[in-house]
Amino acid sequence: MIRGEKVGLRARTEADVPVLHTELYEDVLGRSRGDSRPWRPVAAGPHSPFAPGGPEERAAVFSVVELATGDLAGEAVLWGIDEHNRVGHLGLALRPAARGRGLGTDVVRALCEYGFAVRGLQRLGIETLVDNPAMRGAALRAGFTQEGILRRSAWVYGEFLDEVLFGLLAEEWQAGESLAEQRRDEQRRSR
Repeated sequence: MIRGEKVGLRARTEADVPVLHTELYEDVLGRSRGDSRPWRPVAAGPHSPFAPGGPEERAAVFSVVELATGDLAGEAVLWGIDEHNRVGHLGLALRPAARGRGLGTDVVRALCEYGFAVRGLQRLGIETLVDNPAMRGAALRAGFTQEGILRRSAWVYGEFLDEVLFGLLAEEWQAGESLAEQRRDEQRRSR
């Protein structure tokens, strides 16, 4: 398990599928906003997009659990992994009950640890809709830099929306992790 401060990223289990499918896939508008592929009716069984699969070279799929409670909080993925150029992209979706509590930022940080420390990637990217303040904020708090806007690049439930591009390099992540560790040490000493 990859551990953040509030969340853990672990392998998907069969028990996760009905919960994630019901709360994240059956929300057609939400799923349309978070996936560039068109939504299609799929049952919560072996063909669900949340069904556990074997390891893939170009993607690492996780279930997100809240460490304090052990509750399933959502899904996270490092996708589009290109081992030659050492780049990848992050994505996440939290269950409605897990939103608004800072878990998204921790998921982004945990995915960065996996991408940079475990997979040895050089660059990670995040693409999100311009009207998604939660993901934009999580990216910025995790140290990502806004690199651009793709105008009207996403077809979302009947309209084209702009996407915001964020990027983070391995050395930027390492510098940010050093600062974060210093802050944690200072907080421990002040207690």
